[in-house]
Amino acid sequence: MIEIRHLKTLLALRETGSVVEAAERLFLTQSALSHQIKELESRLGCELFIRKSRPLRFSEAGKRLLQLADEVTQKVKDAERDVQKLLHGEVGRLFMAIECHSCFNWLMPTIDIYRNQWPNVELDFSSGFTFDPLTALVQADVDLVITSDPQSIKGIQYIPLFRYEMHIALSREHQLNEKKYLEPNDLVDQTLITYPVERNRLDVFNQFLIPAQKEPKSVRTSELTLMMVQLVATGRGVCALPNWVLAEYVDKGLITVKSAGEKGVWPTLYAALRDADVDVVYVQDFIRSAKEHSLSQLRGVKVVN
Repeated sequence: MIEIRHLKTLLALRETGSVVEAAERLFLTQSALSHQIKELESRLGCELFIRKSRPLRFSEAGKRLLQLADEVTQKVKDAERDVQKLLHGEVGRLFMAIECHSCFNWLMPTIDIYRNQWPNVELDFSSGFTFDPLTALVQADVDLVITSDPQSIKGIQYIPLFRYEMHIALSREHQLNEKKYLEPNDLVDQTLITYPVERNRLDVFNQFLIPAQKEPKSVRTSELTLMMVQLVATGRGVCALPNWVLAEYVDKGLITVKSAGEKGVWPTLYAALRDADVDVVYVQDFIRSAKEHSLSQLRGVKVVN
C-alpha cells in the first residue's frame, strides 16, 4: 500500500537528486530513507530508480508514482487550506517587505500562486535600498519581512525558510579561479561589487571579511543583480550573492563561482513577523508556500534543521 510518506519521499528525491540531501530535507537518516525506498519497491515488485545514476533518475514506474505524488499532495494541501478558511475566515492583509534584494527570483512566483489561493487577502510588497523593513514591521506598516539579517527586536519572531550558500562570482579569466575556494585575504586586492546598503547587512562582510578583519581594495555598488554580474564578467570586480542567483549565469558560461572558505558561508533566510501574526492562518500558509516553492525550485538550498 502506497502511503503519503512514500510520496513525499519521492518528491524530495526528485527535487534534490540525492538520497543524502533528500534524507536531510525529510529529517530522516540516510539509512531510514533507503529502507523506506526498498520497502516500497518490495511492495510494488519493481525498481523506482535507475541504480547508480547521478543525479538520481527515476524508472518509468517511479515517474508514474511521481505523477501520483504531485496530484495527491496538491489535493491534500488544497483540502487543508479550505478547512482553515472555513474555520478562521479568508479575509486579511499581508503587506511584505523584502530586505533580501536577490529574492525576487523566487518570491514573485510564490506571490502569484498565493493570490489565487487567498483572493480575499489584501497582498502587497515593497522594497528599497534606503527602506528599513524591520522598523516598518514594528510600526505595523508591513506584516512580514524577508531577511537574512535577523535582529533582536522585542515582539518580532523569525521563521527560518531555508539555508543557502553565499558564492563569490569571478570572471572566467580571473586568476583566483585556480583556487578551490577563496579566503578573506584573497579579496584584499579586489574591487567588491555589492548592493548599495550598509555593509553590516551584507553576508560577505558579516560572515566572511569582518571576522577575519579584512577589507577589499574598494567597493562598487549597483542596484541591479544583472549589472553586478556583467561587471564581474568583464573583469571589473567580484561579487558575493546567493548560489541560486548565480547558478543561471554560471550555466550560461558568463562567470565562475567559488565558495567563501573551505566549508562555505551558509546564511539562513527568514520570514520576520510580529508575535501577534505568527498563528494567523493565511500568514502561515504563505510561509509554507514560500518554503515549498524555494526548496523545489532553487538549486543548492537546504532545509533548516
